[in-house]
Amino acid sequence: MTTEIARRIESLIAQMTLSEKLGQLTMLAASLVETGPPGPHNPATMVREGRAGSILNTWGAKEIREAQRVAMEETRLKIPLFFAVDVLHGHRTIYPIPLAEACAFDRALWQRTAQEAAEEATRDGIQMTFAPMLDVSRDPRWGRICECAGEDGFINAEYAKAKVIGFQNAPAQPERRLAAVAKHFVAYGAVNAGRDYAEVDVSQRALEEIYLPPFQAAVEAGVLGIMPSFTDVAGVAMTAHKPLLDDLLRQQWGFEGVIISDYNAIAELIPHGVAADLTEAATLALKAGVDIDMMAGAYEQGLPVALERGAVSMDEIDRAVRRVLKLKFALGLFDNPLRGLEDISPTPDSDPSRRASARDAARRSIVLLENRDQFLPWTKAPQNIAVVGPLADAPSELMGAWCMAGEIDETVGILSGMRTAFTGSTITHAAGGDIETGDAQAIAEAVHVTQAADAVVLCIGESRHISGEAASRTKPAPPDSQLELARAIVATGKPLLLILVGGRPFVLPQWLIDGSQAIIAAWFPGTEAGNAIADIIKGAWNPSARLAISWPVEVGQIPIYYSLRTTGRPNDPKNGFSTCFLDAPITPRWSFGEGLSYTRYDLSDAQVSATTIERDGALDVSIDITNAGKMDGETTIFLFIRDPVAQVTRPALELKDFQNVALAAGARQRVAFKLHASQLAYPGMDLAPRLDSGRIEIHVGTSSRPCDLKRVDIEVRV
Repeated sequence: MTTEIARRIESLIAQMTLSEKLGQLTMLAASLVETGPPGPHNPATMVREGRAGSILNTWGAKEIREAQRVAMEETRLKIPLFFAVDVLHGHRTIYPIPLAEACAFDRALWQRTAQEAAEEATRDGIQMTFAPMLDVSRDPRWGRICECAGEDGFINAEYAKAKVIGFQNAPAQPERRLAAVAKHFVAYGAVNAGRDYAEVDVSQRALEEIYLPPFQAAVEAGVLGIMPSFTDVAGVAMTAHKPLLDDLLRQQWGFEGVIISDYNAIAELIPHGVAADLTEAATLALKAGVDIDMMAGAYEQGLPVALERGAVSMDEIDRAVRRVLKLKFALGLFDNPLRGLEDISPTPDSDPSRRASARDAARRSIVLLENRDQFLPWTKAPQNIAVVGPLADAPSELMGAWCMAGEIDETVGILSGMRTAFTGSTITHAAGGDIETGDAQAIAEAVHVTQAADAVVLCIGESRHISGEAASRTKPAPPDSQLELARAIVATGKPLLLILVGGRPFVLPQWLIDGSQAIIAAWFPGTEAGNAIADIIKGAWNPSARLAISWPVEVGQIPIYYSLRTTGRPNDPKNGFSTCFLDAPITPRWSFGEGLSYTRYDLSDAQVSATTIERDGALDVSIDITNAGKMDGETTIFLFIRDPVAQVTRPALELKDFQNVALAAGARQRVAFKLHASQLAYPGMDLAPRLDSGRIEIHVGTSSRPCDLKRVDIEVRV
């Protein structure tokens, strides 16, 4: 911040009334074009009186020009508003949901889609996005798992950096840059029983090792905003958590941006049981470091009373106002309040490259889970194909949660994509029922269509409304009505391709897996869903995605993830008194990193440039990979470590790096990683970083499964 901007900010603060200061700390969710009933809480009135500083969930030239006109022409101090929307995985053009995109393990892709979303959103007048969502989660019951980058803290941290850079820094034109808000700080993904908004009770070690690193990465990348979670952490409500919001985030990490409450979260400190009324709630949040009150009215109503009581000071209020004004200057709004509104946001069709990018992102995110006897690809397609299931012709569902400006008629459904790709085949269709309800007649029609086909594509899973916020489910699986349809289709004996649409890992019955020749996890692929899925089926794209989250066999295994600790009694099938289930395996159905290709990749033994490493040293880890098949392809190579003897128990595997590799058929390439001694450290008994002398196992390969990894050991010398 320049001296001149600092001077202008202080001059504005000096002129403000208390009401105007609190207005800068207040975010509304409202339209000012249709102003609603008159009165003190009318949005236009609040903006006109300087009692609102930002607007939520409003976009489009007409809406934003009018709101900004009121702020700049009818207010006393003429301070511009800023406008914020959840641009989570695209704006008008919808990309795959974050959990799907994480499966691409492609930093450049993550950054590119954020950049394109920023360029599109800013043309609609938006200056801030409530993204990236960095809540590491290992619980498929939690609906918001679709919004995160999976089960691993390191992956979420890499995702955080890519998204912050893509939103904020990558667009070439400053007016196309979008302020990112990392959410939800912190450990929201660990809610009890996977139940949204429930309590969180995790250890300080889990915070340090799993849940905090993605947010620290976002801060280091320069993120402009942080949003605390709705939840508590070990009994302390995050919206009032001064030790984490102020002491850690601001003081230790040096975060200088704004902290924005989640929707109504300050008022919810009352039902949390830590505030008796709105005044106490506002006091707690302000003192913890929350700058902007989203939709609770807590600061406007509560802080004047708190100020009279001496519970807060004017300096504390001014500090928050200063940060909000600094953000508005950083966004360039004082120089150009209408930045980004040179034209109305174009539809994706007006920019073919954006649709092509969405298609590329989707097919890089789709995971091939099973492919018996090389059932796919259909380079020579079946003559008669039945495309059945309630998600076969449901384009709106394929966008997933938080597709705010996405358009149904611009989204390609699976049936449409199949008909475009397989023009030489006869394609028939039957829904077999609705997404959450079915009937015998609809199932009978689907069976009839299937029996007349040479092969069937069964499209089942979730609607976008039973995935996302407030969409926790005790049974993370396709609804029972869809499983009834699936059983009837399997019973026909026709060759079956199962396409799973949804925002979480599914628990699938064994009969369905056994009855499917191939299984595709399509997730919610976005605008180009149908075309991307067809590209995979046809072989126009060789599947390259790998799971960023483990898929359980049974609900009772949850949470299940690759980096579990081994325990003092590791699983031993020969020992009944070792860690196990009596009625299920302890391993997942499909593990972190799994994903099939239409070619085969062979790995050499792993090699290291040195067998020892000093405290401040580094070494190279390398492995040769060969495309031993007949089709060009891409894959991911993972670098894990294991510390077999440490001061505290360590995970069975810890991910330290990954790389994408593209190989022509028959080609061979060496993949090299730089491994630093600091990456081998861990939080010790006192949670301070600790590096021990001793052996470290290095595991390199294509998934977290032991059979996919090559091991080499090194010695640490401290």
